[in-house]
Amino acid sequence: MNKKLTLVSLILMIFTSVFGFANMPRAFYLMGYSAIPWYIFSAILFFIPYAFMMAEYGSSFKSERGGIYSWMEISVNSKYAFIGTFMWYASYIIWMVNVSSAIWIPLSNAFFGMDRTSELSLFGLSSVQVLGIMGALLILLITFVATKGIEKIKKITSIGGSAVALLNIVLLVGGFVVLISNGFEFKQPIQNIIKDFTVSPNPAYQSPISILSFLTFSIFAFGGLEVLGGLVDQTENAEKTFPKGLTIAAIVISLGYAFGIFACGMFINWNEVLQTDAVNMGNVAYIIMNNLGYELSTSFGLSEAVAINVGMWMARFVGLSMFLALTGAFFTLTYSPLKTLIEGSPKELWPGKLGEIKDGMPINAMKMQAIAAVVIVLIVSFGGSNGQAFFNLLALMTNVAMTIPYIFLSVAFPFFKKKQLEGKIEKSFTVYKTYSSALIASVVVSIVVGFANIFSIVEPAINGRILDSIFMLAGPIIFSLVAIILYTLYQRKMKKR
Repeated sequence: MNKKLTLVSLILMIFTSVFGFANMPRAFYLMGYSAIPWYIFSAILFFIPYAFMMAEYGSSFKSERGGIYSWMEISVNSKYAFIGTFMWYASYIIWMVNVSSAIWIPLSNAFFGMDRTSELSLFGLSSVQVLGIMGALLILLITFVATKGIEKIKKITSIGGSAVALLNIVLLVGGFVVLISNGFEFKQPIQNIIKDFTVSPNPAYQSPISILSFLTFSIFAFGGLEVLGGLVDQTENAEKTFPKGLTIAAIVISLGYAFGIFACGMFINWNEVLQTDAVNMGNVAYIIMNNLGYELSTSFGLSEAVAINVGMWMARFVGLSMFLALTGAFFTLTYSPLKTLIEGSPKELWPGKLGEIKDGMPINAMKMQAIAAVVIVLIVSFGGSNGQAFFNLLALMTNVAMTIPYIFLSVAFPFFKKKQLEGKIEKSFTVYKTYSSALIASVVVSIVVGFANIFSIVEPAINGRILDSIFMLAGPIIFSLVAIILYTLYQRKMKKR
């Protein structure tokens, strides 16, 4: 129990917390090889400086139970902490909206070996509207089951997580096997290194604004860094090992993403496979892995019929793995972020019985959360988008919602550092030795994340999709207003006492 993390085990912990399989097929679909420089850019200007901030927060506040709420409350003040933590929590509601509609794609692949969600129809409703209704019902079902305190589901679904991790190896190794069998000829040819690695083959990503909007995808790919805060005190000789491990992990993750995107080009020709309305952000990972199965089969001389079958079985494996992993994550995230928010903040903040926790579960708040998620998923699904636009919008809404809390934590960091240097906060692990270095890191991270989100929100409006921009902007604005209203009511309540 007292064993501490070595350099290698620390790197593995960071890698498994951050690295995500689906990020590579999505990146290749949006930007081709030109996604690679953006991932490296995000690693240098976001991942490394932000990760060191999380490490400093975590080591200084290791005895605080409130997580990121406590970090921001002690560093800035309780109002800032509540709004920032509420935005962090709200991002998981948007995540649930996304996954509740998109989870049917891996399920379809698991059963049929392909995405057949576009064929859904019920009472004259479009496939997108049917998916929205199915998503709403799934949110209600999972909330009902989760309020009963079901924990065993996580053990079953961890199998899915392990299988998804295996897919990274299948993608990389499979890509190289196809490349070798094709006499080192790439399916997505590299004719001009500068052009191919800076210009996207995707017609939707040609303008400077649309290219810069891709930053949210590359930043989102490095998500999950909050977990690092708790690893510092578990690391052997943390002062030396942690910065070294984090830097190596950042390099390994960046190279992993770069090689994964590069590997897609070994067996996928963008124009032949991905330039169709049938491909979207929700199903691109399955289409690419289906194609890998097909190309691997033909490289071994198997017949066309067998190759198609192998491709479908590859899609089934990916679909089942992703379905199990997403289901497990859905159950956990239905109550975990909400419980963290309620337990971390003052009880008086929550009106009525909203802040009550019964049998370890915030049941009343979970019911309100389900209603909010159902309303959002129905509004978005009945917003008039086709399948491709719908899943692309859900992905963008999730990216924006889940990266905004990074700004709150990075803006709070100079305040934290100032108090730390004044001796008001424990100084157990430091990377940023001076206030100036902390301020520079904070400004860089905040600007990178801030501009990435601005470009993501503005880009659809510039291209005539004003409703998409409104949906992306509405979530953060509404949730921030809810947080401000709740905190204002709390202040009034405390003044009367």
